Amino acid sequence: MKQEFLSKITENQKIIHKVCSVYCFDTESRKDLFQEILVQLWKAYPSFKGNSKFSTWMYRVSLNTAITYFKKEKKGFFTQSIENETLQISAGCVDEEFELRVELLHQSIATLSSIEKSIVLLYLEEKKYEEISEILGITQNNVRVKMSRIKDKLRKIMNPR
Repeated sequence: MKQEFLSKITENQKIIHKVCSVYCFDTESRKDLFQEILVQLWKAYPSFKGNSKFSTWMYRVSLNTAITYFKKEKKGFFTQSIENETLQISAGCVDEEFELRVELLHQSIATLSSIEKSIVLLYLEEKKYEEISEILGITQNNVRVKMSRIKDKLRKIMNPR
């Protein structure tokens, strides 16, 4: 079971990195949240029945963990350690102009509520409204309405006039 879990996590680790980058802006916080998400995924893995895609289930656990993590962190939350398994993803080439635009987008997203951040993350991952609603447990219509409002908010934040 451990090998199967590690294989699936390694294959889909970009999901965790993306969730961490949306909810954290400094390296240490991202590392802490990454570790906490891994712990929660491991704890929840025995309950994964395969009724949805593994990536859908992984998004749901990761986003719920990120939201809960920050609620508890304000109350002195302590993270758990997990075995020292290394999951790596290559950094690739850096395009500075692109990085600046991404940073502006991240700063703008940081002003959104937790649920709005989750919707934006999944939208940027090109998830369909149906899958977003399944991951977040809200209706497709609610996702559409929220996404429309989020786009308006982000436009105003990024292009104030």
